[in-house]
Amino acid sequence: MNVAIIGCGVVGAAIAYELSQVPGIKITVFDKQPPAQASTGAALGVLVGIISQKVKGKAWQMRQYSIQRYETLIPELEAITGRKIPFNRQGILSLCLEAEKTEGWEKLAAIRHSQGWQLEIWDTAKLKDICPQVNNPQITGAVYSPQDRQLDPTALTLALVEAAQHNGVTFKFGVTVLGVTTIEANQYTSVETTEGKISADWIIISAGLGSTPITAQLNQTVDIRPVLGQALQVRLGHSLGNPDFQPAITGNDVHIVPVGGGDYWIGATVEFPTNNNQIPPNQELLESVRQQAISFCPELATAQIIRTWSGLRPRPEGRPAPVIDELPGFNNILLATGHYRNGVLLAPATAQAIREKILN
Repeated sequence: MNVAIIGCGVVGAAIAYELSQVPGIKITVFDKQPPAQASTGAALGVLVGIISQKVKGKAWQMRQYSIQRYETLIPELEAITGRKIPFNRQGILSLCLEAEKTEGWEKLAAIRHSQGWQLEIWDTAKLKDICPQVNNPQITGAVYSPQDRQLDPTALTLALVEAAQHNGVTFKFGVTVLGVTTIEANQYTSVETTEGKISADWIIISAGLGSTPITAQLNQTVDIRPVLGQALQVRLGHSLGNPDFQPAITGNDVHIVPVGGGDYWIGATVEFPTNNNQIPPNQELLESVRQQAISFCPELATAQIIRTWSGLRPRPEGRPAPVIDELPGFNNILLATGHYRNGVLLAPATAQAIREKILN
């Protein structure tokens, strides 16, 4: 069976690796860029699963599956590739600001407990004791999720690619997909690229923003719009608070992510296109995210900015993210795209869903 995957961000790479474990499938992955560019390269890798407000249905099931799968996937990939994938197992600490009501968190903690997961609700005294770096009079407490995680999205994607190659997957980087051709009642399909044509029994479109032109060419436009995210890396030179307890800290949609050596990632902005569909990075917004982080952990004011970066997240227009489905009218073209802000989190669950669709 020939499978063509279009797009090699974290989602395309995860699908390639998942399918590479099924005997008898020949897989080719195309991307016009090197792996882990675009939205994957911009992501902070904070896996908001247990602490998310999703409690039932597919949205929760996918989160739960992915959080569980990462515990086995990371050591599996490290063993195959010999690469180290930075994987923070110290959880996520979500700061509660005055506006937030703890009742909602208590309700969520009870639901998670019934589902077999933990959430801890901390008062200000406990927060000060465990995380003295957090110092803001508006913070009324925190919710700690010990089973949520954070990882390096680029390191993860490169390891997925290498592990998939080890299992026989062919990757073609720097190759642009020009279109998809189908004849014989949509059964015979081929992918046209700048390197020629390849026939495929299944085509998986996981190209993020690039999914729109490919689906448009098949007269089944999946409208995916860009949302810019900017982030920065700062160097403090030492750990905030207790060096042995370094969770990802989040509050008011701002993440402070320890990445080792006294460095922290801070992000990310959420910037929508202007009327002409352009999104120039707004420096003032990035600075306001940095200032928000400083307001939570004042010590960050002395940290040196060592790099800033940005990327476009793929957000489906008029429908929920992500889009994991058959392309209407084609029973062998699958969509695995439009993950918006949850591509890294949902990559394992997406790969599993695609595997089930193909094997069924």
